Amino acid sequence: MNKEKTIALALTGASGMPYAIRLIEKILESGARLYLVYSPVAQIVIKQEMGFALPSRASEAEEYLIERFRPEPGRLRVFGREEWFAPVTSGSNPPDAMVVCPCTMGSLAAFAAGMSQNVIERAVDVMLKERKKLIIVPRETPFSTIHLENMLRLAQAGAVILPANPGFYQHPQSVDDLVDYIVARILDHLDIPQNISARWGEIEGEA
Repeated sequence: MNKEKTIALALTGASGMPYAIRLIEKILESGARLYLVYSPVAQIVIKQEMGFALPSRASEAEEYLIERFRPEPGRLRVFGREEWFAPVTSGSNPPDAMVVCPCTMGSLAAFAAGMSQNVIERAVDVMLKERKKLIIVPRETPFSTIHLENMLRLAQAGAVILPANPGFYQHPQSVDDLVDYIVARILDHLDIPQNISARWGEIEGEA
């Protein structure tokens, strides 16, 4: 357990909320501190894909998620998209790493253009300028030339582009297995130990 690590997680309105919810669970289980922020459209998608309503008020969402995941006291903070005093908005107090999962193409474009019109965009801008670990999990198909150019620009600025493309060499038996494959890759890049998905070379019967 690493009780000193602080991870920021931003949810935007792309499909793929099972990845985000599982990621919340595993980050909190690791003992890391989690700062969460989400867009209004993310609330709609969570309702559609996960069947529960995430409150609009950050304080109510924090209470709801604490009740759901039961983290250690002080390990989960939820911030509103316009909460400009959130730690993630300043280079003087950035998290150790940030994940945007799932990431819409609109958010991707804003990040690539250096926009800071809400807390999610500003937090990404902070991570890039402070040379901190930033993981972008785009969820779209197919990608247009504009999408690819925006991903290239962010990669050149230091971000890790980790598309939600699960592998099949571990012989997944369920949708949960596919989700865990992506979440495991994110956790690996966050330097958070995980055993939810087998790595290449660890599968019995591999040639």
